[in-house]
Amino acid sequence: MRTGKWAKSMGRISRIGSFAIASSLNDNNLPQPCITCTTFNILAPIYKRLNDEQDPTCRESDYRAYWLARNHRILDWLLNEKSSIICLQEFWVGNEELVNLYEKRLKDAGYVSFKLGRTNNRGDGLLIAVQTEYFNILNYKELHFNDCGDRVAQLLHVELVFPFSKGRNSEIRQEILIVNTHLLFPHDATLSLVRLKQVYKILQYVESYQNDFQLKPMPIMLCGDWNGSKRGHVYKFLRSQGFVSSYDTAHQYTDAEADKWVSHRNHRGNICAVDFIWLLNPDKYRKLLNASWSEAVFAMFKYLLRRASLTESDAFAFLRADNEDCITYSGFCEALRQLNLIGHCHGLSEEEIKELWVQADIDGNGVLDYKEFLQIWISSVLDQIDENKNREQEDSSNDVQEHTIGFSVKNAVLFPPEVEKGRWPDDYSLSDHARLTVVFSPIRMPCSQMIC
Repeated sequence: MRTGKWAKSMGRISRIGSFAIASSLNDNNLPQPCITCTTFNILAPIYKRLNDEQDPTCRESDYRAYWLARNHRILDWLLNEKSSIICLQEFWVGNEELVNLYEKRLKDAGYVSFKLGRTNNRGDGLLIAVQTEYFNILNYKELHFNDCGDRVAQLLHVELVFPFSKGRNSEIRQEILIVNTHLLFPHDATLSLVRLKQVYKILQYVESYQNDFQLKPMPIMLCGDWNGSKRGHVYKFLRSQGFVSSYDTAHQYTDAEADKWVSHRNHRGNICAVDFIWLLNPDKYRKLLNASWSEAVFAMFKYLLRRASLTESDAFAFLRADNEDCITYSGFCEALRQLNLIGHCHGLSEEEIKELWVQADIDGNGVLDYKEFLQIWISSVLDQIDENKNREQEDSSNDVQEHTIGFSVKNAVLFPPEVEKGRWPDDYSLSDHARLTVVFSPIRMPCSQMIC
C-alpha cells in the first residue's frame, strides 16, 4: 500500500480524473462532460541507463524484470488517472511482450489504441489511446518525417460520443484532431532547423487533411515531447499559428515565464520544460502557414547574426555586395551557408531558400535594400508574438454567424508535483519525463473568418 507523498500524489491525480468525468453545465443547463488528455514520455528501456559502474553501456532492456515492473507501474498510474486521451512517446514497439501488455491492459480498461514505430527500425515510437466511452474514431493517419532523426507523428480524428447541445432540437457535433509526436533532440545547433521543419510538416499535414476532407473548423491538440523549451524557435512558431500551451494557460503563465516549471531531466543532467499539450481553438486568427514558416526561419537567421554580436546595421553591412548598397541573392545564400542553415544534408533546400527570398524581396526587384532587410529583422516571430490579430478577431466575432465547438482549459497537472516548482525529485524513477494531464471543457464559439 502506498503511503506518504506517493499516496498524496495518487489522490491528487484521482481528483483530476474525477473532475474530468464530472459534468459542467452548458447554456441550456444540460450536462456536458469534460475530457482529459495525458502526454507522457515513458523512457524506452533501450535508452534507460542503469548506471552500472562496471558496464556503462548497460540498459534496462537487458533485464526483463526491471522494465516489466516499471511499465506495469506506468500502466497502473495511467489507468488510475483514466484520461480520455493518452499520448505516449518512447513506446518500445520493438518488444512484442511490452506491446501486448499495453494493448491488453488498455483494451480491458475501455481504450482503443494505435502504435507507430520510428522509421529505420529504431526500436521505439508512439502510442495513442482514447476511451471508447467518450469518442468515436473517425480516422487515423501516420506521418513519417523521413529525416535524420527517423521521427514520426500520429494524427487521430475523433468525435465526442455525446455531442454539444446547441438547442432543444439541434446539436453541434464535436470533432477533434489529436496529434502525438516526439521531436528530435537538439544535439547540436544545426538540428534546430530540423526540429522546426518537423513542426512545419505536422502543420502542413493537418492543414492538408482538413482541406482534403473538407472538414469544418475544429479544435486541434498537439501532444508530445517537443524537446525544446518556451525560449525556442518551435515554441514561438506554434504560438505564431495561434496555439496555446495548455499547462501555461491553466496556470496563467506568460510566454516570457520560461522557468516556472520543468518536465524533463535529460541525459546531460539538465532540467527543462519540453512536454506540452498545445491547443488551437477554431476561433483563433491564424496567419498563412508558409508566412509563419518564413518568419520562423528568419527568426533563426536573426538569432544567429545577433549571437555573432551583429546589430541590424552591422548585419546589413556584412551581407551586402561589394560596392553595392543592397544584398543580392547569391550574397543571401552565402550568408545562409556561413550561418550553417544550408550546405549540409538537413539544411534548407533550394526551393525553401527561394521561398524565403520571395518573402524578403518585397518589391520584387531581385535585391534586398536596407528597408527590406529591416523588415526581416523587426518582423521576427522570435521576438514577439502578435496577439493584436486575435484581439481584433474577438472584437469582430459578433459579425461571424457560423458557430463551432472549442475547448476551455479547466485545469492542468504535472507529476511528480515538484516539477511544477521547477525542481526535479531524486526519488522519481518512473521515467526521465514528468506526466502532464490537462482537463478541457467544451464551449461554443464563433469560428475564425480566416479558417471557416
